[in-house]
Amino acid sequence: MVTIVDTLNRPKDQSEARPRHPEKAHRPDNPVQRKPKWIRVKAPTSPVYKETQNTVRENNLVTVCEEAGCPNIGECWSKKHASFMILGDTCTRACAFCNVRTGMPGPVDLNEPQGVADAVATMGLQHVVITSVDRDDLDDGGATHFANVIKAIRKTAPSTTVEVLTPDFLRKDGAVEIVVEAQPDVFNHNLETVPSKYLKVRPGARYFHSIRLLQKVKELDPQMFTKSGIMVGLGEERNEVLQLMDDLRAADIDFLTIGQYLQPSKKHHPVLSFVTPEEFKGYERIAYAKGFLKVSASPLTRSSHHAGEDFAELRAARKAKLGH
Repeated sequence: MVTIVDTLNRPKDQSEARPRHPEKAHRPDNPVQRKPKWIRVKAPTSPVYKETQNTVRENNLVTVCEEAGCPNIGECWSKKHASFMILGDTCTRACAFCNVRTGMPGPVDLNEPQGVADAVATMGLQHVVITSVDRDDLDDGGATHFANVIKAIRKTAPSTTVEVLTPDFLRKDGAVEIVVEAQPDVFNHNLETVPSKYLKVRPGARYFHSIRLLQKVKELDPQMFTKSGIMVGLGEERNEVLQLMDDLRAADIDFLTIGQYLQPSKKHHPVLSFVTPEEFKGYERIAYAKGFLKVSASPLTRSSHHAGEDFAELRAARKAKLGH
């Protein structure tokens, strides 16, 4: 199911009053649980954090760090790490876990690729993550725009490695080919949760379509690193997580991330469990045993957290496996 809410024809004086998630407004509240001590993070105070924020604002860019309410924003921005969210700040999907604004997106900003590239160069990023909202309203789901951003970064900051975190391009024939042809260093697409939870957690997506998308990336370019991630704490069973690992390995995925789901608001899917650091360590050991080149599993793990360091380790792991 794709939920599209018209935000273009509303009265102007109501623009700020419109709920961030209008499709969730009628839902009953789910109490937000107090986080355990191992998840709490400090508020950002670093001067470098402010410098990063200014660079984002000056280039009129959107970051998933802010839009998704990432708990690691203070740490990452203080190190001049940022993940850029292209194609606007409004998503055509209505996932139960996500804090990104939902509704009818505006037109694609054709100046955005160069704006992102300029910000990457200004910040001196060695590795950058480019993600986006879902754009079911576009014929190619935004694939061409992804490719244009990659090309602009290659031209403006040629030493920067590029990781893309794409939507699923559901029913967008040829979209994944467009992105792969632009040659990102890492192609990431998150499964988000186990298949039994899709109807409630990710109703606009299809689990095996996402698996197939990742598999197709490897078929198109066997040397391209592939990556996927999930959240835990949504009611999944341990054996379901282990089966998901097997499904990803069958698609030859290189890198797996597992992090704790945190509830953005009372209208979002509730946290059904807080997974302990010890349980995350167990998932990490099993995932490595199943053959992933790189695994990141912890309460605060997010797809883009430590992405640059993780990419360096990923390359080293492949070299070690190949024996050179």
